[in-house]
Amino acid sequence: MVRQAHQPGSGTELNGLNPERVERSKSFQPGRHDVEAGSSPVTDLAQLAARLQRLEDAEAIKQLIVRYAQGADRGNDVDVMLPLFTEDAVWDGGERFGVHVGKPAIREFLSQSGAFIGWTLHYMVSPDVVVARDGQTATAFWYLWETANMPDQASGRAEAFWIGGTYDGEAVKLADGSWRFSRLALNLKLLSPYREGWAEKRLPD
Repeated sequence: MVRQAHQPGSGTELNGLNPERVERSKSFQPGRHDVEAGSSPVTDLAQLAARLQRLEDAEAIKQLIVRYAQGADRGNDVDVMLPLFTEDAVWDGGERFGVHVGKPAIREFLSQSGAFIGWTLHYMVSPDVVVARDGQTATAFWYLWETANMPDQASGRAEAFWIGGTYDGEAVKLADGSWRFSRLALNLKLLSPYREGWAEKRLPD
């Protein structure tokens, strides 16, 4: 299928992209929303301060993602990973890994994960964080590329695996200004032994 080329002003720009994220990207263009024509210096400073806070919040959430990967690569270390979640958080691993609600359930899942996965190396790629206008909640999306050892179903011996997919996350700001995940959903697209590659092992959408 050949897509029609975009014509300025046609209203069809950025076909296929999330409209919320497109609008968010527009909001960072100087002269559109951040500094209004005729605004006072005090208003300008308030707008710049709000913009800076949103950037700092987005960076804080990216650091949550980094800490999550670090904990995962330490054998799903609960001492590293559990503090990243709210008390009533949801970790959703889909049909393969299940849905776990609340910190106690997430702790149990992480503690028992050694039965089905061993050494890992997580690559969290291209995180896209959108902070809500009230600055109290945010969403995040990123790609997962992972090399791992998982037990062979027949022999039980460790076998090299490719793992790929995406994460969808939701985060909330606490009273002290720090951020925590309220929900994480892992969407697996690939889970294949290294020796088999992914031509025939890609998971259906």
